[in-house]
Amino acid sequence: MTTSHPARRPTKQRLALAAALAGIDEFVPAQQLHARMAADGSSVGLATVYRNLQAMAAEREIDTLRTDDGEALYRACRTEDHHHHLVCRECGRTVEVAVPPSFEAWSAEVGAEHGFTGLSHLVEIFGLCPDH
Repeated sequence: MTTSHPARRPTKQRLALAAALAGIDEFVPAQQLHARMAADGSSVGLATVYRNLQAMAAEREIDTLRTDDGEALYRACRTEDHHHHLVCRECGRTVEVAVPPSFEAWSAEVGAEHGFTGLSHLVEIFGLCPDH
């Protein structure tokens, strides 16, 4: 079960972020995205980039994952379906994958066993892609 967030009005900055992310295949940190946008002539501030990326991730408009050191990385979703990721530790190549219904059922069962409600989950599987 996921929590829904009200959709925000698409501001000029948010549309610029969405356009910048659409041209990037790998997950990127906010600072790198901001630098790319600035190089393309955008005047969107770094704080605005962070704030909008966090909101877009919370609203599931974009994918996000955390690195081992806790840094958030962002990427445009390639599908609107519930999905998870295979991520190459070497190059960052990412493949969206579905988990089997048995995993979804298991996570609900484990949560219920321990009295948890309002469950959500993220599954990121890290490894080396065929190129590495």
